[in-house]
Amino acid sequence: MTGGAGWLHQVLAQYGYLAVFALVGLESAGVPLPGETMLVTAAIYAGSTGRLSLAGVLAAAISGAVLGDNAGYAAGRYGGWPLLARYGRYVRLREKDLKTGRYLFARHGGTVVFFGRFVSILRICAAFLAGANRMRWPRFAVFNAAGGITWAAGWGIAAYSYGTALQHASATIGVLLAAAGLCASIAAAFWLRRRWRQLETAAEAACPGPFTQHAAAPGEPQQTVPASVLPAGGKQTRPCQR
Repeated sequence: MTGGAGWLHQVLAQYGYLAVFALVGLESAGVPLPGETMLVTAAIYAGSTGRLSLAGVLAAAISGAVLGDNAGYAAGRYGGWPLLARYGRYVRLREKDLKTGRYLFARHGGTVVFFGRFVSILRICAAFLAGANRMRWPRFAVFNAAGGITWAAGWGIAAYSYGTALQHASATIGVLLAAAGLCASIAAAFWLRRRWRQLETAAEAACPGPFTQHAAAPGEPQQTVPASVLPAGGKQTRPCQR
């Protein structure tokens, strides 16, 4: 195996299931690593060499996905919102966008978490955003586990079963997948742009009023939290709801 996947094959041959667990887990936690490619490579390796079992590969991938996403969720839960509020403006995130994001995860967080597992960019950041936007952990845990199991089983079984054919047609398949991914990303971007305005209106109706400014240290930017999600004492508790 040569090219970009060559080093994955070497790491896999040396560390086996641990390599699958580590790369999938780190990607899920927010580190931009090729976790999905490792899963596919490991499944093909298991099918072609017999040195790994499919059950072991799937167990390693599912464990890494679930635990990594929970680590990303925890990072977002306990530090994500201040980061978004403080530095979001540098990536063109307005206060209105922050409120809409909070509403989106309150109402549709399960869908985002589940299907985010199948989209490369969301696979890296969905758990962090779920935590930062205060999605309830029990709900996150259920959809996260369902997405991780479905994702790992789907890719793993397909790669294990059809690995040899995939390797022989890898160049053609790579081009087709890249084209399909580009088309899907463009379509999703247009859909989200149109849908975002409706979400903004719904978020404002659910959480009317300005954001509450929290006091910051001298020289530090203000942190913002939706006023409607703060109780009388000022401690943040739950996302926007109707």
